[in-house]
Amino acid sequence: MREIVHLQAGQCGNQIGAKFWEVISDEHGMDPTGSYQGDSDLQLEQINVYYNEASGDADTNVVVVVDHRNHQTTMGVS
Repeated sequence: MREIVHLQAGQCGNQIGAKFWEVISDEHGMDPTGSYQGDSDLQLEQINVYYNEASGDADTNVVVVVDHRNHQTTMGVS
């Protein structure tokens, strides 16, 4: 079995990563709760590459998300 660990870093990386998982979930017939809603055996053929089966027949993805924001305020002078 092959698995992919997806790493997202920063605001841009997290936005791109969110879109990536949206597309992958759609391609494999997965709804936002992790339940399979597809209609093709091809969608399930390699589902274990992107998802791990969890309890209750739901599938979860393997993702590491990192976002560190510097909350420094800069005052401008006009």
